[in-house]
Amino acid sequence: MPFGPEEFAHQSGVSRETLARLKAYADILTDWNARHNLVAKSTLPDLWNRHFWDSAQLAAFVPPEARTLADLGSGAGFPGLVLAALRPELDVTLFEATTKKCAFLQAAADRMGLPVAIENARMEDLPRRTFDVVTARACAPLPQLLEYAHSFVGPNSVCLFLKGQNIGVELTEATKYWNMKVSQVPSQTDPSGAIVTVRELGPRHVQPPKTANPGRRQSKGRRR
Repeated sequence: MPFGPEEFAHQSGVSRETLARLKAYADILTDWNARHNLVAKSTLPDLWNRHFWDSAQLAAFVPPEARTLADLGSGAGFPGLVLAALRPELDVTLFEATTKKCAFLQAAADRMGLPVAIENARMEDLPRRTFDVVTARACAPLPQLLEYAHSFVGPNSVCLFLKGQNIGVELTEATKYWNMKVSQVPSQTDPSGAIVTVRELGPRHVQPPKTANPGRRQSKGRRR
């Protein structure tokens, strides 16, 4: 059975208003994707499950008291724009290094009527600041992702990452460089994937090696 907006609404329990916003998002994404390849074209037939529900499942892990959220390497807006629609009380900032993707994010946010902030910059070039929640999806391998996230967390911040089948290997590597309290639960959309929650993130004495191209990358095992 196809998983469309009605199935999404049933799974997520969103209001009609929120569903209307997400339908507008789906429409503009489909339109722009024909020209800019924001998400893999092969995923468009399963857009509501592969991208919308995949992102929306994080909402249950956002603390009720959270007021600010940073989405790292937002790309086409997953999960940041979806969470902004589901949790309108959050001040959401989307960080994206590619200018054309930032243009799409602004167009989508305008179409949805969401007052999100969009920052066109590489994450490693940004000054430190603190958010209650930090999210990412298909952004970078976990050791590098934690280095990005560390610039945006405080003592009570929580990181929520959607990771693919290589999470075990990535987590083993990450613990060489980072102290943290970490937990994971299976993804509802990807049997081999996981939702990874990280708290109390702090560096060990040994820092991860710098990569030749430390910009936004796709994590192996979880494709857009």
